[in-house]
Amino acid sequence: MSTETDTQVVAETRTNFGKGFARRLRAAGKIPAVIYGHGTEPVHVALPGHQMLLLVRRANAVIELSVDGAGQLVLVKDVQRDPVRQIIEHIDLLVVKKGEKVQVDVPIVVVGEPFPGTMATQGASSVSLEVEATHIPETVEVDVDGLEDGAHITAADLTLPRGASLITEPETLIVGVSVPAATIAAADEIEAADEANAAEQSDEAEAEGDEKSE
Repeated sequence: MSTETDTQVVAETRTNFGKGFARRLRAAGKIPAVIYGHGTEPVHVALPGHQMLLLVRRANAVIELSVDGAGQLVLVKDVQRDPVRQIIEHIDLLVVKKGEKVQVDVPIVVVGEPFPGTMATQGASSVSLEVEATHIPETVEVDVDGLEDGAHITAADLTLPRGASLITEPETLIVGVSVPAATIAAADEIEAADEANAAEQSDEAEAEGDEKSE
């Protein structure tokens, strides 16, 4: 049985095209795909549906593809899904070589808890990197543990995997830490209530003083 760690995929070349053929292919449990890159002519193939569903759960999956007995390393560059049913309609595969660097968007994961009373707001869901094709990280972690109001982390502050280069603009905001607006509003209401209460007590004290002096 295929698992998420099975990166060896056997593809079948196909010569038929069109929406009708693609629907029949998907009904048979296969996914239409195209292989391109390195100056080669695009190759149209059919991929095993269940195995690919497991593999594309990871962003930027690299697959050891076998086409007509020939091995090829490919990067899952794009996955097109039906917007309603979310089934995979087509996959674009980019030919890569071991040691070659590629540009990919890597998901950002926020870890840790900021200072009590504050919240971390994510400004970007991914970061663009240039990295070796066979060493693409699954995620880039951003640690916000203990950060206080006003703290912010930009792309330049990220700790990148060894050998990776940042493509995203360095000043891009990744995460900002702030006090929630609702908390600020509640604090303002409490402060206003305290001031009103203090003013009322002051007026009562003045009134009592006036009565005693009469």
